Formats: sequence, structure tokens, C-alpha cells
Amino acid sequence: MLEALHAHDVALIRDASIEPAPGLTVLSGETGTGKTALLSAIKLAVGERADASSVRDGADALEVEALFYLGPDDMDGTVVRRRLSADGRGRATINGSMASVHELAERIGSTVDLCGQHEHQRLLSSATHVELVDAWAGTAAAETLAAYHAALEDAHRAAQELDEVRALMSASDERLADAEFVLRRIEEVNPREGEYEELCEALPVAEHAEQLLQSAEAAYGALAEDDGALDAVGAAHRMLETASVHDRSLSSFAASLDDAIATIEDVARDLRSYCDRMDIDQEELVRLQTRYSAFQGLLRSFGPTMERVFARKADAEAVVSAHQGGGERLRDAEKAVEAAERALADAAGALDNVRRAAAPKLCAAITEQMARLEMGSAEVELSFEDLPRSQWTAAGPSRIELLYRPAAGMAAKPLKRIASGGEISRVMLAAKVVMGSADAVETLVFDEVDAGVGGATAVALASVLADLARTHQVLVVTHLAQVAARAERQYVVEKVGGDIPETQIREVRGEERVREIARMLSGDASEAALAHARELLG
Repeated sequence: MLEALHAHDVALIRDASIEPAPGLTVLSGETGTGKTALLSAIKLAVGERADASSVRDGADALEVEALFYLGPDDMDGTVVRRRLSADGRGRATINGSMASVHELAERIGSTVDLCGQHEHQRLLSSATHVELVDAWAGTAAAETLAAYHAALEDAHRAAQELDEVRALMSASDERLADAEFVLRRIEEVNPREGEYEELCEALPVAEHAEQLLQSAEAAYGALAEDDGALDAVGAAHRMLETASVHDRSLSSFAASLDDAIATIEDVARDLRSYCDRMDIDQEELVRLQTRYSAFQGLLRSFGPTMERVFARKADAEAVVSAHQGGGERLRDAEKAVEAAERALADAAGALDNVRRAAAPKLCAAITEQMARLEMGSAEVELSFEDLPRSQWTAAGPSRIELLYRPAAGMAAKPLKRIASGGEISRVMLAAKVVMGSADAVETLVFDEVDAGVGGATAVALASVLADLARTHQVLVVTHLAQVAARAERQYVVEKVGGDIPETQIREVRGEERVREIARMLSGDASEAALAHARELLG
């Protein structure tokens, strides 16, 4: 939900802010006052493409700042800032951290639907029609779609495995010979996992065993033999301990030497054990050197790492195995594909059944709302086209498209081909009301939804928008007093003259709002218009 928006140097706006209500908020004003500039600011905040021409004349850059609450877990809100300089360079942040425009669109744009008559509209994209059906069908569609996705992935993996088996079986004689050579060379050494690392640690010890033993024995002697470190430190300890009777400050030195004696004794004991264990074994040295040399040969031929050597062995085993038992592996892979495809067909059928069952009810509900909007006998329906297996996607096994019938007796055709801008806006509005809280979008922004609307249709449109505002945050740019009167909050957009015209936006309340509603009704603030405005406002 959009909590607050501040726009600076956007088109005709020098500086303006709004705080939309949780329900219905309207923006009214004379034609040409710059209401579209505010919509441009919202578009920038939700990650739409930026255009340097949107920077106010004479300004170095535009800046938009918005506060959104993205669901119940977003307790502190999400702050978005978007800056665009006059030379076209842009920058965006989310909660102070640098963000790409794509991130804005993913995190923020997915919660806001811009429903302008001349804007890109989700309802016109057939790719969104299946989402409409699934949202309406709810849990049943979610479960069958998840099962279909799992089955589709299984079928994809089975097909990949079959392709790999076929590729291995079709390997040339030269490739088979190479695989057999690789396998033979590696199996001659028969390396095990981790053995090379053990060799790299053990070989230097074996090669320098005599020197290591001499060093350890000499060190032991220096510590523990007569007149060694232990004797010297022990003597110093006794002297300090005796003297500390007269000066207690020497006790700390004696205590430190006591600790040193314990440490030296431990080291001496460990060195003695090391010397006892050290074995100068020439045969073991030759064995380790020979083994190490064999590993080096493998690394030169198939490395440079042992991981790569083991991978080459696995590849070679697969090629040889495919030729030795290829027929059986091929049959197994083909059976796996057949089983996966049967499971996928079942999952696809179940998904299609859920969608086909939900479609008539969804269309009837949308058509009912369209009738409320004075659209006569116009109605919508969903067409299902079964796709060949090669065209199945994550969306499903059928192409689903929303069709529009302008009047009874007329053919239903794709909405984008035959509906006018005003009709599209009202169909979209009807669909939004029907979807209610099932729609993932939280904020809806309508521009020109009231185009060509008046009389009873205006009253109906106001009622439908009020219904929609029970489940969504709704912002509407409108010329209709009937719509404005139903709003929780109303802003007036005005253009102030000067060398560079400026758009100003202010909230109207109380008697000032009555006068604005009166202006929208009759263009003036006559007593009759004011009385009518008060009546509308209740």
C-alpha cells in the first residue's frame, strides 16, 4: 500500500506530496492542470521506464520519494527513492540501499497496478488471463498447478536422460576407444577419494624421516636431559620461591615459571613419543614415492585436479557402460519417459479441469459487475485452446484468453481487438471487484476510467469503485463528482501561472471540498450546485 508520495521537479510539479487513504482517494481538477505528472511520479516509484523529458524545465533533476507498506510483515515500511537527471542518468534506492529499476519493479511494481486507459494494461495480455482464473479458483488451482509443475519437471529430466543415453550409444568407435583407454589408465592406479591428499602429507615426512628424528631428539635433549631447560628453569623457580618469603612480588614470577615447567614437561613428553613413533622405513618411502608418481601421471593426463580425474573416469564409465548394456539402458530410459509423460498428462488434465470449472463462474461474476457499470448486455468469456505437447509451458497445457462480446448476438473476440478504451477500463474494474482480496495487487491507480461516462453510469461507477476500495487501496483521477464524493480523501490538482507553469496538489476538506464537488457538478459554486454537492457527500 502506498502510504505517502513526494514528487520534486517532475514535469509541471515543482514540489508536491500526497498521503493516499487506505481505501478510495481521488484526484480532481480542471483539464490540463497536470494530473498526469503525479501519475508519472507514481510510475517512477514502482520501477517503470524513466524519461529525461519528465524533468521539470530549468531543473537539474527530478526526484520521487515514496513510502510503501508491503504486507503485514513490513512493519517499518519500505522507502523508495528515484532520481533522474536532465541528462538521463538515474539512480534508485530501496531503504537507502542502491537498487536497480528491475528490483523496483519486482518488489514494488508487483503490488501496484496502473490502470490508465492508454497505458499497458495487464488485462489485455493473454498471459495474465490464466493467472486470473487461477486466483479465482484459489487452493484447487494452486495445488493442481504445483502438481503439474512437478510432473513437467520430471518429464523434462526423463527426456534429458534419454537424450544422454542415445548420445552415449551413438558414440563413435574412436570415442569408445578413448573412453576405454582413460578407464584402463585410471583403474591401473585405482585411486580412492582423499588418497592423493594423504600422500601429499605423508611423503615429505617419509623423505625427511632421519632429519626429523635427529631434530626431535636434539630438542628433547635440550629440554629434558641433564643441565637442560627443565633443570635451569627448575633452579630459577626454586630461587624465586625462596626469595619471595622476603618480597612477595617475586611470587608472581615463581608462579609463571611453575607454569613454564609444566609446559616444557608436556612438550618433552610429546617429543619423546614422536621419536618413539618415527620409523625410518626405506621400503615405505619407495612405496609412497611410487604411488605419488602414479598420481602425478594421472593429474598430467586427466587433471589438473583429482576432482577432474574422477570426473573423467565417470564419463568414461558411462560411455563404456552404454555400449556394453546400451540396449537395456535405452529401454529403461524410454520407459521412464513414457511413465513421466503419462503422469504429466494426468496432471495437465486435472489442472485443465479445475480451470474449466472455474471459468464460467468467474466470467458470470465479471459480467454481473459490468452490468452494474451500465455496459448493457456486454459480457466476457474465457476460451480454452488445447496446445500440442511440444508447446506446454509452466503456465499449463492450454492457451487461455479472455474474450469480449459487446452485445448479445455478437461474436466474442479477444478483448484487446474490439473493446474501446473506456470499455477496457470498465471490464478491468469489474474484474478487480470480482477478484477482491485474491488479487496480489494492493494498490490500483485508475486514470480516465470515467472517460465518456455520465448520468446513471457515473453513479454506478462510483458505487463499484467504492466496493473495490474495500479490498484494495484505490487512487482515481476523475472528473466525476459522483466518484469524488465517495472518496475517503480528495486532492485537487491546480496549475499556477508564471513563466514556467507549476502544478500544485492540495487536499480539500470540509466546505472547501463541497465547493470542489460543486465545481465538478456544474462548473461553478452556485447555491444549487453547493446543495447538490452536500447531498452527494451525505
